[in-house]
Amino acid sequence: MSVSAKMDAPAATRNIAPILEVLSPLIPPKGRALEIASGTGQHAVAFARAFPQLQWQPTDMASERLASIAAWRAEAEAPNLLSPLPLNACQSGWARRLGPVDFLYLVNLTHLISDADLAVLLDEAAQVLAPGGLFALYGPFLRNGVATSEGDLAFDSSLRAQDPEIGYKDIAVIHDVMGALGLRVETREMPANNVMALIRRPG
Repeated sequence: MSVSAKMDAPAATRNIAPILEVLSPLIPPKGRALEIASGTGQHAVAFARAFPQLQWQPTDMASERLASIAAWRAEAEAPNLLSPLPLNACQSGWARRLGPVDFLYLVNLTHLISDADLAVLLDEAAQVLAPGGLFALYGPFLRNGVATSEGDLAFDSSLRAQDPEIGYKDIAVIHDVMGALGLRVETREMPANNVMALIRRPG
């Protein structure tokens, strides 16, 4: 794998530690994990190393990011980290192909997709979880329709200017949709005004 394929995102580096701190006591120690929109591959490597008995499946829909994940994996020395799969998680059907999984992981995607795409993603996420499975959903969200900082407001506005179909979602939507699908949701406030939604399928 060419070294040039390996991408490095500073934001991904920064949020690994606080995310691991929250999730380490909650992640099943073994089983199958599926990461949606794995991006550069940095989180996949960090989690595979942290949980060596957990089989970690990274995915992405962009060829350059799949190549980056493969490059990180080649250097990781983590045998439980699987080769990345191409996946558009906003198209229906992937839960049947890839599930059931014990842990589902998604970071920083919901503000970059439309409401319709989010609906598909959440429905598939509910289907893919095994009984007792955990879905960790992390990113920036509105609270009661309001951005929690000037930076978030500016970023949300810039996203909507590019495409009115995308932008920050309200965390209440995640609660409502996943609750309607029979899953339990709790949220944790995270650094930089982000939120971690911890979504469980009853065992």
